[in-house]
Amino acid sequence: MRLRLLLTPLLFVVLPAAAQELRIPPVDYPVLPAHAAKAEGFVPSGWRIDQQLRGDLNGDRRDDLVLVLRQQDARNIVEHDGFGISPLDSNPRMLAIAWATPAGYTLAAQNHTLITRHEAPNLSDVFEDGDGVSIVGGTLRTTLFFFSNAGSWSTGSASYTFRWQNGAFALIGYDRDSMMRNSGQTESLSINYSTRRVRHAEGSIESDQDTVRWETLTSPRRWTLETVGDGSDFDPFAPAQDR
Repeated sequence: MRLRLLLTPLLFVVLPAAAQELRIPPVDYPVLPAHAAKAEGFVPSGWRIDQQLRGDLNGDRRDDLVLVLRQQDARNIVEHDGFGISPLDSNPRMLAIAWATPAGYTLAAQNHTLITRHEAPNLSDVFEDGDGVSIVGGTLRTTLFFFSNAGSWSTGSASYTFRWQNGAFALIGYDRDSMMRNSGQTESLSINYSTRRVRHAEGSIESDQDTVRWETLTSPRRWTLETVGDGSDFDPFAPAQDR
């Protein structure tokens, strides 16, 4: 579960002043156009392209379009008197995927939950400090980075690999790595949803020897880009009714 910081207002004795509490504004996410001649045509007013890449994702030998869009609203840059980053840029991101056509591009999917919005000042920006989005062998991979400067010694990353199949971007691979900065202990989890095989590994940065165990994924649940939800909160073993 993503760490959230509980901020306590500060009391000033010498100079009377009201503490600035962390208040993250809500966001109304725009619906992207169904078609556009070029990448810029999918960018709503008040947003910009954070990352752009092209590659064949549906097997038709055309280079499809993947965009990470980020809102540019000064109201989402929040100052506060609590611990951590201030001002905090909480402008959210959207992931957009569009099929290449002879006339331009047709929107295939848009998602604003996988790339976690930066709302906690004690946590890193999962996208800015991570490896971002990539196209690997016809699949779409998104990697998020996690670091906390208070409340946890754990740091690591999570990668989601999606393949277009059966009319949706299906999650075919999930990889999570973490390290405890105080002890050097490491853990990794790798799930291949095609083979249903799960690899667990535990070790230490002081040794190349990991303790590895394998198991078979018993849950019949199939995940997609839309059902994964928040990339920081994803539990690959959660029962279907919990998601």
